Amino acid sequence: MAKFNTIKDLDAAGKVVFVRADLNVPFKDGKVTDTTRIDRFVPTVKALTDKGAKVIIASHFGRPKGQVVPEMSLGQIVADVEKALGQKVVFVDDCIGAKVEAAIKAMKNGDVIMLENLRFYAEEEKNDADFAAKLAKDVDIYVNDAFSCAHRAHASTEGMAKLKPNAAGLLMQAELEALDAALGNPVRPVAAIVGGAKVSTKLDLLGNLVAKVDKLIIGGGMANTFLFAKGIDVGNSLCEKEMADTAREIMKKAEAAKCEIILPVDVVVAKEFAENAENKTVDVNAVPADMMILDIGPKSVAEINKKLAECKTVIWNGPVGAFEIKPFNKATFAIAEEVAALTAKGLKSIGGGGDTVSALKKAGVAEKLSYLSAAGGAFLEWMEGKILPGVKVLEK
Repeated sequence: MAKFNTIKDLDAAGKVVFVRADLNVPFKDGKVTDTTRIDRFVPTVKALTDKGAKVIIASHFGRPKGQVVPEMSLGQIVADVEKALGQKVVFVDDCIGAKVEAAIKAMKNGDVIMLENLRFYAEEEKNDADFAAKLAKDVDIYVNDAFSCAHRAHASTEGMAKLKPNAAGLLMQAELEALDAALGNPVRPVAAIVGGAKVSTKLDLLGNLVAKVDKLIIGGGMANTFLFAKGIDVGNSLCEKEMADTAREIMKKAEAAKCEIILPVDVVVAKEFAENAENKTVDVNAVPADMMILDIGPKSVAEINKKLAECKTVIWNGPVGAFEIKPFNKATFAIAEEVAALTAKGLKSIGGGGDTVSALKKAGVAEKLSYLSAAGGAFLEWMEGKILPGVKVLEK
């Protein structure tokens, strides 16, 4: 694993520390609806203020596309950040310039200020060097705690880090250590569960995984494409028939790499994609022409759980069925419960991606995995084996 500075390595007393956070929290009717990102970020700020640092919090919020959009002002979440931190946070309604300079001058050791939405400036997403220099003015140390933005080379995630002594925040550090344990230097055997609707969106992921894991468990809509590629009739199911050759190539690559691919052996089918639609469980070779696969069946779940019990590490991205609607959430929840039970016995389990987090929360096991990544795109790109600019720049 690449080496990077952490907060422990910093001599931060009396220093101005700029912390790039991801406080792009869900927000509705003037309220934060889920404070997870704020809560997870608090330990980094506390670790710095405890050292006597003057902390500047910066983040983006929504997609204002370089315009000042009042309903995307970070000023709206300051009270939530104050509550989570248990201290006063001074909000500055800009992120560069005279107002910021004045606010920094007024700071005492242990004080916290929060800047306005970085993306109110188009230069942020362009990784503009002048803008990065303006953000870094009066700053002594740069800390990145936003792994979920690390796949973007923006001024505040990459450009700035080159200008100042830098370090990973506690959340970034936890994320990188969890990912290293999952795919960098995992304890083997390692399994990956990959679900979701389409093979096309996870091509790079599947290609990278077959070379790195011992067992690849495929569920969700993408399993249909693999079944179809093996000559199995999937009826009316979601299936990317044009991806059949690609699926066959992935299976060939897996065979060469001695990676076992596990596909469903039985499936739950219905005529319509609807809550409590009339359904039945059939063998994978007996899908009726007018029905669609909406979940994997109990035999498949038993088979998957047996395979997982043989593993030391599991990484999960994507549900295995249409978990949003009952009863097609059964398999995803059953596997989630098994992963949680195995984790209690020593399995290293890492889950990530929006749908995965949502499914594991609904299954009531989100807290029971070894690590759950809140990052969507960054988690996926990392699993695909891509270099993340926001992480690369922190490497020693």
